[in-house]
Amino acid sequence: MKVILLKDVRGVGQYGDIKNVADGYAINKLFPQKLAEPATEARMKELEAKKAEVEAARQKEEEQLTNKINALRGKTVTVAARATEKGGLFKTLAAEDVVKAVRAQHSLEIPPEAVRFTEPVKTTGEHIVNLKSKSTGADMGVVVVAA
Repeated sequence: MKVILLKDVRGVGQYGDIKNVADGYAINKLFPQKLAEPATEARMKELEAKKAEVEAARQKEEEQLTNKINALRGKTVTVAARATEKGGLFKTLAAEDVVKAVRAQHSLEIPPEAVRFTEPVKTTGEHIVNLKSKSTGADMGVVVVAA
């Protein structure tokens, strides 16, 4: 019997998969626990349309991230952090700190996952940070000043 999985089922498949399972397994286990539903033509078309819509939204989001990264290429942001008198930071600079600085100084929203450090930032001064998306990457300067 063909079923559409409504949740991830161990040993069978993941959400949205169309699988062929034994009739008894579907009737006695999957349907009562609302883990799956029968795969009718109308429901399969609806599922394909939903998958296409989600894929288009993901593609658009990726394109916007690429544009934002290209806009930040070669720019710098200033981050204020608590530091010792010798210039060492009390805590390593995090991706969220860079994201907040980009939001405040350049009015662009980027996810923390897009920020990659070439090395941990533990001192004041100028550092290089990589911004990455699936299709592009760029270097951006980060100036750390003592707060």
